[in-house]
Amino acid sequence: MQPPVVYLLDVDNTLLDSDRLIADLMRHLDETVGHESRQHYWAIFDRLRAELGYADYLGALQTYRAEHPRDLNVLKASSFLIDYPFANRLFPNSLDVIDRLKAWGPTVILTDGDVVFQPRKIERSGLLEAVDGNVLIYVHKELELEDVGRRFPAEHYVIVDDKLRLLAAFKAGWGDRVTTVFPRQGHYAHDAEILRRYPPADITIDRIGDLLDVDLSPQATERTKRTKSHNEETT
Repeated sequence: MQPPVVYLLDVDNTLLDSDRLIADLMRHLDETVGHESRQHYWAIFDRLRAELGYADYLGALQTYRAEHPRDLNVLKASSFLIDYPFANRLFPNSLDVIDRLKAWGPTVILTDGDVVFQPRKIERSGLLEAVDGNVLIYVHKELELEDVGRRFPAEHYVIVDDKLRLLAAFKAGWGDRVTTVFPRQGHYAHDAEILRRYPPADITIDRIGDLLDVDLSPQATERTKRTKSHNEETT
């Protein structure tokens, strides 16, 4: 039997402070390759993110190296990323939130990313173990609703993500089968243009730890669905 609810959690700026990771990387590049080369790396990074749809830290380093084959300091940046202390960048109470959700139903990491750095980030941060290995990494997760549903079938889904664009895409695809939760963390979550462009999530919180005070149990989501259905019938 499929569970009544499956919980889907993003990683970057949802469970883990990726803005802090970027700031640390920029500082490290300033110290190892210099400010001008750091700016060049960041330009490559932004270009690849626009092309791929996700952050490719190691791909940007590889491209930088191809353009500067004698700059051996870039190898230090690679080690910095691979050995980065991701567990120290988890937002407060991230693991507690996962434990709370797991008590109600299967809890899954659902994220975008490359095939090397993103899995390592999830493993070294402790998130892989926290969700019992339930990890899905896509290029564009908003295009993979069918595959997500096949791998983790459920009557209802709760998705937590710092990007309103993605929450809106899941709501458009699944409708009332999904409850969207928007933690206002990270630079995307405070972009005024994004906030104007996309509809609000079903639930908005200031930080991921606030979910410890929100009832997202199967019983609560069922009550919400019944109330919404009743309101729609009476209007």
